[in-house]
Amino acid sequence: MDSRTYIEQAKVTESADFQPIMERLQQPELIRILHAAMGVSTEAGELLDAVKKHVYYGKPLDRTNLFEEMGDMFWYLAILADCLGVDFEKAMEKNIEKLQIRYGSKFSEARAQKRSLDEERACLES
Repeated sequence: MDSRTYIEQAKVTESADFQPIMERLQQPELIRILHAAMGVSTEAGELLDAVKKHVYYGKPLDRTNLFEEMGDMFWYLAILADCLGVDFEKAMEKNIEKLQIRYGSKFSEARAQKRSLDEERACLES
């Protein structure tokens, strides 16, 4: 397959009905959630890039930069928390509850592979 054919065939699966998307984007809260999600992703990429430079290029591990990127991610997560009407404490508590359902008292590969997504979701929704 050549690249032009691939592009044409890939476009068939693209969402091309932009009207409903534009309507959803009229929600101010969704704009904030989108900003938070994009920001967390961007900052995570910057964190990973700093680690990559250390591991693959032999540069010193810039812990100050890692700390900065972590703080930037917290900022975006604070925006998301506000939109969702939750606080960090609740998110942390629910995360630990979910992990206890998933792994019990200790991580295992077997339990990581055999998860009960329904139980985990019920925990998060309670």
